[in-house]
Amino acid sequence: MHDHKHYLKLGFSPDLSGRERLIYRALEIFPGALAWATLGGVILASRFIPVYAAFFIIIFDLYWLVKTVFLSWHLRASAKRMGEHIKTDWKERLERLRWEEIWHLVILPMSGEHYEVVRGSVEAVAKSAWPKDRMILVLSYEEKWERAGREVGEKIYEDYKDVFPHFFVTMHPKNIAGEIPGKGGNENWAAKESRKKFIDPRRIPYENIIVSSFDIDTQIYPYYFECLAWHFLTAENPARSSYQPVPIYNNNIWDAPALSRVVASSGTFWQMMQQERPERLTTFSSHSMSFKTLVDLDFWQTNIVSEDSRIFWNALLYYDGNYASVPLSYPVSMDANLAPTFWRTMKNVYKQQRRWAWGVENFPYVVFGFIKNKKIPFRRKAYYIFNMIEGYWSWSTNALMIFALGWLPIILGGREFNNMVLAYNLPQITKIIMTFAMVGLVTSAIISMRLLPPRPKHYGKRRHTYMALQWLLVPFTIIFFGSLPAIEAQTRLMLGQYMGFWITPKHRK
Repeated sequence: MHDHKHYLKLGFSPDLSGRERLIYRALEIFPGALAWATLGGVILASRFIPVYAAFFIIIFDLYWLVKTVFLSWHLRASAKRMGEHIKTDWKERLERLRWEEIWHLVILPMSGEHYEVVRGSVEAVAKSAWPKDRMILVLSYEEKWERAGREVGEKIYEDYKDVFPHFFVTMHPKNIAGEIPGKGGNENWAAKESRKKFIDPRRIPYENIIVSSFDIDTQIYPYYFECLAWHFLTAENPARSSYQPVPIYNNNIWDAPALSRVVASSGTFWQMMQQERPERLTTFSSHSMSFKTLVDLDFWQTNIVSEDSRIFWNALLYYDGNYASVPLSYPVSMDANLAPTFWRTMKNVYKQQRRWAWGVENFPYVVFGFIKNKKIPFRRKAYYIFNMIEGYWSWSTNALMIFALGWLPIILGGREFNNMVLAYNLPQITKIIMTFAMVGLVTSAIISMRLLPPRPKHYGKRRHTYMALQWLLVPFTIIFFGSLPAIEAQTRLMLGQYMGFWITPKHRK
């Protein structure tokens, strides 16, 4: 770690002192303050200057329409590209390159998951086409769940030790100084154990190793590692790039309730749209990168929640802006949120969305890092900062302004405003614009049906109809499982109520 880059492992403002702490604290406050100022401003404007508020709402609705069409175009392009990549013979394409020295390090950090969940992920790796003698598989369980973890780990090891010549199970100790319990500490431990027990004794060059850190429910497609290796070997700078697949929540999609399916599919679609905008793409959930990069960065950060996206920003700052995320346009399959009861599922969906929204903790980190790092061009800094502000602001406020606050000028504007033609036309104009914006829902419904795995026999054909009609729930889901958890996360950061890592329970019927 470069001495002048000591800030790379910052968690929150209490890690600093003096003027630096005040700057970082102000940056933590900014996203939440902006969200509340926006919502409060719309309410106050609707009461005191309803004409201006009405015009703002119409202009904002038009902005939403243009944005919806723009993103729908990206979604269709991404779906087409992903379909082509699934059909591509990556093994044949890889044969044209010098790939024989490439190793895959696969890390599966687990907590208290059941054997069936872990086995599904390991079985998918076992069925993959990549030569297993060029692969290191690590299953890392938490000491907190030692009894269950050891039992599952030993059983998995016995089942697959003959498939994977380089397979070991390790336990991530609890209460390591400076760590908060979560995936970051576990995968950090597993990667360091891999280096100590296998990589360094065999003197494998770090630049020849691609490490994939998967959520424990991640089931890869057969040619994932070939696709990954091809992109790695053809990247402009392989060691200064992350490699991001598309998470599709198909493992249990037929069993999950409609609200959970819509939220999960919406997450998939957002990642697909980001794949078409690689300049905005960061790392998310299951991702891959060079082992050399990880060693340079001293591995994943262990004192934060969103270590999956933070590793991208760690690398961007460490390499003075010379780092990128490469879209694979290739899927991995994961679990949609599912619990034994409907209401517990809804509670878990909200908590998961709140944890993802807690990625707002990256905003103060990135801006503070940009202030410290003078080598990154100002234009590049401004681009990232603007996109982060717009993204977090949109996440927390846009759905509420579209579906909940659009009627406020009529409700709060008073008799004088309600006697105006504008007051009469406002609902009509908003309705027309939103009707055109429904094209995004139609696109989502069509693509979601194409991504579905085969229907289980115990579900009738009517289930397909429900899968299409579920997209009518979007106005509800983007408020209650989009804006509200985002506002809560940003408010918590604003108030200094820092969140810990919440593990999404995995349940299978």
